[in-house]
Amino acid sequence: MKFADIGLSDELLSAVSAKGYDTPTAIQAQAIPSVLMMKDIIGVAQTGTGKTASFVLPMIDILAHGRRRAMMPRSLILEPTRELAAQVADEFALYGVNHDLKMALLIGGVQMGDQVKALNEGVDVLIATPGRLMDLFERGKILLTGCDLLVIDEADRMLDMGFIPDIETICSKLPAQRQTLLFSATMPPPIKKLADKFLTNPKYIEVARPASTNTQIVQFKVPVASSRGKREVLRELLRTDDVKTAMIFCNRKTTVRDLAKSLKQNGFSVGEIHGDMEQPARIAELERFKNGTINILCCSDVAARGLDVKGVSHVFNFDTPWHPDDYVHRVGRTGRAGATGRAFTLIAPEDQEAIENVEKLTGGKLAVFEVGKGAKEPREDKPAREAKPERAEKPARARREDKPERTERAPKAEAPERAPRAERPKRDGTKPPKSAPRREADDADEPGAWNGPVPGFLGVSAL
Repeated sequence: MKFADIGLSDELLSAVSAKGYDTPTAIQAQAIPSVLMMKDIIGVAQTGTGKTASFVLPMIDILAHGRRRAMMPRSLILEPTRELAAQVADEFALYGVNHDLKMALLIGGVQMGDQVKALNEGVDVLIATPGRLMDLFERGKILLTGCDLLVIDEADRMLDMGFIPDIETICSKLPAQRQTLLFSATMPPPIKKLADKFLTNPKYIEVARPASTNTQIVQFKVPVASSRGKREVLRELLRTDDVKTAMIFCNRKTTVRDLAKSLKQNGFSVGEIHGDMEQPARIAELERFKNGTINILCCSDVAARGLDVKGVSHVFNFDTPWHPDDYVHRVGRTGRAGATGRAFTLIAPEDQEAIENVEKLTGGKLAVFEVGKGAKEPREDKPAREAKPERAEKPARARREDKPERTERAPKAEAPERAPRAERPKRDGTKPPKSAPRREADDADEPGAWNGPVPGFLGVSAL
C-alpha cells in the first residue's frame, strides 16, 4: 500500500514524497483513512512506528477547509512534554508546507506574550501541554468552544505525569460534538476508562501488543556487582560496542548531571537534558545532539517519550526505570523507522525487582550481556533446582570401606607400672563407726578408707 492509496490530497502527497516517504507504516495505513472519515480513534502501537504522522497528515487535509477565528483554535493537540509538543509542531511545518494553515505552540518555560498574540490572530492548530493550556484558559486568553478536533497523544505518559484531571477538565470545555483521537504506546486501565468517557464509538487500532518493544531492537541486561561499578561498565560499553550515537537514561536529575560530568572528564562528547533545565537550554542541547556536535545525550525520562532523533544506535538504561512502561519508551528511542538498534540495561543487585517487572510487562527474559564476554541466551523458565545427589553415589559406609586400611598405629608407650593396690576388705554390710574420719581426696586409695556416698555430691545438697 502507498500513501496515494489512503485518500490524502495531492498537495499533501507532494510534501510527503518530497521527504522521501511513499509507503505508510502499519499504524498510518489503518488510522489515516478512519481519521479522514471523521471517526474517533484509539491507536495503540509501540513507540517509533509513526503515530505522529498518523494524525498530523489527515488533520492537515481536514483543516484545509475552514476559517480561523481569534482566540478560538479549530483543533487541539495535547502533548505531555515540551519536547514532544515542539516535535509535533515541526511535523506540521514539514508536511503542511503546501497548505495555508496557522499553528501556535503553547508550552511552559517561555514567555506568554507571543503565545497570546498568536491566539488573538487565530490559529488552525493549537499544540499544547496541559499545564500551560489550563493557565491561559483560566486567564481568559483562550476559548475552546470552536475546537472540533482533539488529539490526546502519549496518553499513558499523561497518566504517569498526573495530567488526567487536567485532560478531563479540558475535554469538558470542548464541544460535545467533536472528533477525538487518542494515541498511546500502552493502554493501562485508567486510559481505557478515559477513552470510554470521552470518545464516541471509537475505532480501536492496535498494531502491536500493548507494552511490547520493537523487534528491531536487540536488548540486553548487564549485571553489575554494585551501583558504584556502573560508570566503569558504561564507559567500557561506550568504547567497545560500536556506539555511533547514544541516549543514556537515569531515574534522577542529579544522576543525569553527575553522569554527564563524569563522562566528559573521561573524554566523551556528552550533553544532558532534564526537567531542571530552562526550555531554551533543553532545545539547544537537543539540537546539538541532532546535528552531531555531541554523540551522547544523558537524559531523564523527559526525553523518553516520542522524541524522534534519527540514527540513535544505542540506548543505555543507567538506572532501571521505576515504572516498567518507561522501559518501552526509553528503548524506543533507537530502532526507529525500520532501523536496528541496541539497548543495554545495567543491573545492580538493588535493580533486580525493577528488571523483573520490566520482563513481566514485555513478556520475555532479556539476554544477559557480560562485558568482555558477550551475550548469553536468556533462560525462559528457571528450572527447579536439582536435588543434590546423595552424599554418594558412594554411601558413607561404602566410603569408609573403600578407603585403604589404616596402618596400625604404633602402640602407645606403656605408662609406668603403678604400685599394686592393697586389697580392700570386703564389705560386711556393717556401717562404719560414727567416729570414722570423712573421706578426702588425699586418702581415696588408702586401705580402709570409706568409699560410700558422700553428702553434697551427685547433685544432692549437703544442707
